[in-house]
Amino acid sequence: MPLLKVIAAAVLLTASPGILAAQDSTEELEALYWARQKEAMSRYTPADVEFMVGMISHHAQALIMSRLAPENGASRAVEVLAARIINAQNDEISIMQTWLSDRGEAVPLVHIEGLNLMIHMKDGQASEHQGHQHGGHGAHHMPGMLTQAQLEELAAARGAAFDRLFLQYMIQHHKGAVTMVEDLFAQDGAAQDEAAYKLASSIHVDQITEIARMQQMLSDMDL
Repeated sequence: MPLLKVIAAAVLLTASPGILAAQDSTEELEALYWARQKEAMSRYTPADVEFMVGMISHHAQALIMSRLAPENGASRAVEVLAARIINAQNDEISIMQTWLSDRGEAVPLVHIEGLNLMIHMKDGQASEHQGHQHGGHGAHHMPGMLTQAQLEELAAARGAAFDRLFLQYMIQHHKGAVTMVEDLFAQDGAAQDEAAYKLASSIHVDQITEIARMQQMLSDMDL
């Protein structure tokens, strides 16, 4: 028997009943904790899955829009806003992908080429399915999503014209995300999963805050 195991066995033999009882109690609490974690993760609905999958595509289109800012002569204020959107929504896409993966659901993988968005659904077995251009999974039927013509209009704009169009379209886009969250909360049994609720609530607050900021930026442009 290895020396460490011999020492551990000797410690257990000489340990007081109180120490052994405390050890048993700790193990029971740990087992209870993980059981509750597992139960909590199973408390989600098809509506939660649909929300995560849809919001990944929705966020990905915001990345397409925001990446145009530096190359289209955006003002410093719009560039900063676009960079903030990229950072926040990249992080949230990663969170949503992990949420789906942890629950054994198919995970949308995002691939962007210029104005084109490809979504590949990857299941738990690492198999990859046919990609869907421009978001897939009914992306254009989601609230706030820009059409291809609108994306092309934005990509063609420069300078102050780009700033104005970016703000107008991103307000539209953010309002769509707010609607998606509100639709999720309106469904019976949805958003009971703690992680889903926290993420959806955070998206709701952040998007409303940025809408107000962008509306003020538009107003300032008219002064």
